[in-house]
Amino acid sequence: MESTNSNKNTGLKIALGILLALFIGTGFYTSKLYNDKKKNEAELTKEKQLVMSDLSNMAKQYDIAIGENKIANEDLTEARNRIQGLMDSLKISQNSVNSLMSFRKKYLSLQEEMNVLLTENDKLKIQNALLATSLDSTNVRLAERTMFTDSLLVQNTELATVVENAAVLQTVGLKAFGVIERSSGKLIPTERARRSDKIRLCYTVAKNTLVGAGDKELYVQVLDPSDNVLGANEQIQFGETVLNYSLVSKFNYENRNLNICEFVAPKGEFSKGRYIVNIFNKKELVSTTEFTLE
Repeated sequence: MESTNSNKNTGLKIALGILLALFIGTGFYTSKLYNDKKKNEAELTKEKQLVMSDLSNMAKQYDIAIGENKIANEDLTEARNRIQGLMDSLKISQNSVNSLMSFRKKYLSLQEEMNVLLTENDKLKIQNALLATSLDSTNVRLAERTMFTDSLLVQNTELATVVENAAVLQTVGLKAFGVIERSSGKLIPTERARRSDKIRLCYTVAKNTLVGAGDKELYVQVLDPSDNVLGANEQIQFGETVLNYSLVSKFNYENRNLNICEFVAPKGEFSKGRYIVNIFNKKELVSTTEFTLE
C-alpha cells in the first residue's frame, strides 16, 4: 500500500516538473517574440524617419528652385505638391515592410523626376540670361542714338565747350544681382541674401570717338542696406571730393562699345534689403542702379 502511494507521488512530481518546464519554456518563447516585435517596430520606425527626412530634403530643394524663379514654374510647383502629399500619407501610414518599400520606390521615382526638372530649370535660367544680354545690346544701340541726338541739340554751343564736356567715357545698361557660384565655376542668379556668394555687376562702356583709346579705369561703389561700402572699401581724393569705392574697374578702351562684368563680395554674409551700385568716372557719377536681396 505504501509502495503504491509512493509511486503515485513520484508520478505526480514528474508531471508537475514537466508542466513547470513547459510553462518556463512558453514564457521564454513569448518573451523572445515580444522582444523581436519591439526590435522590428523600432527598425521600421527608423526607416520611416529616414524616408521622411529624404522627402523633406527633396522638398527644400524644390522650395529653393521655386524661390529663385520670378515667374512661377508650374512643373516645379506640381512636383513639390506631390512630395508634400507623399509626406502626409507617410505620416499616417502603418509601419510595415511592404508599406515602407512602396514609399521608398515612390521617393526614388520622385528623385529621378526632380533631377530632370532642376536640369531643365537651370537651362531656362541660362536662356533668360542670354535674353537679358540681347536686351542690353538693344539698349546700347538706343544709347548710341540718344548720344547722337544730344550732340545735334548742342551743336550751336561753343565747340571748345562741347569737346571738353563730351570727351568723357559714359556707361549704359548697368545691372547688378546676387549669384551662387558652383564649384564648377557656374554662376546662378539669385535674389536670396543667404544663398548669394557674390554680387555680379555688368555694364557697357559706350563708344565715344572723342575719347582716345588706351587703358582706362572707372570706380565702382556698392552700398549694402546699411550704406556700408562692400569690397575693398578704399578711398581716393579728387580735389576736395573723397570717394570710397569697392573696386577699380580697369579695361582697355578701343573706341568701340565694351561690355564689362565685375564681382564684389562682402567680408561676411549678405544682409537682406536694398543694394545700390554706383559707377564713377573720377568724381563724376556716370551710372547707378539698385536691387534687392530677400
